Amino acid sequence: MIEFSYVSAFLVGLAGGVHCIGMCGGIAGAFTFAIPKGASQSPYLLAYNVGRILAYSIAGGITGYLGSIFSNSLASGLAILQVLSIGFLLLLALYISDLYKGLSALEKAGGTLWRKVAPLGKKLIPFKSPFHTIAYGFIWGWLPCGLVYSALSWSLASGNAIQGALFMFSFGLGTLPALLASSVGASFLLPLLQHKRTRQIIALLLFVFAMFLTFSLFGSIN
Repeated sequence: MIEFSYVSAFLVGLAGGVHCIGMCGGIAGAFTFAIPKGASQSPYLLAYNVGRILAYSIAGGITGYLGSIFSNSLASGLAILQVLSIGFLLLLALYISDLYKGLSALEKAGGTLWRKVAPLGKKLIPFKSPFHTIAYGFIWGWLPCGLVYSALSWSLASGNAIQGALFMFSFGLGTLPALLASSVGASFLLPLLQHKRTRQIIALLLFVFAMFLTFSLFGSIN
């Protein structure tokens, strides 16, 4: 069996950060207006991302646990989940390159739950303390996102709740650079990250990585 390393999860989060800017960058940038006047932005920005990554980790733990149930109930269950995760990685590559938006269907499906959760975040604005920003980030961590769903398929394939949570924690750390750049207004960096050619290069790297995982998986089976 192949192993999805935490470093790999981090790199996928790093590569998918360009997508995060489109989905969450505006949110991360706009929430600064909810910070108390005269307060330092750094603690609130850090707290927001702590909450967001915490939500990812919990979701990873849940999917990892579900994966363990499936893999333990079927002899080839773990291999099936790993094939599924590779498929999601390929879909993510196509999604980021704008060649195929199949993952948007999952985002729409998650929209039903999101419409019930999102209003909770509005009740936390304006922020009274960084602690409130942790809760705000936690809520926005459940925003329907094809990138997150792809990463969650890795947690599912781990077949273990703890590993699933650690995968998503590593993935969340990988998304930080792009979102932090967006939040602090790094205008010199954002155009580069959002450029079509940059997205194509990242999509190609994800595709190559998916092919590597595919050969590793079937090589281990044979």
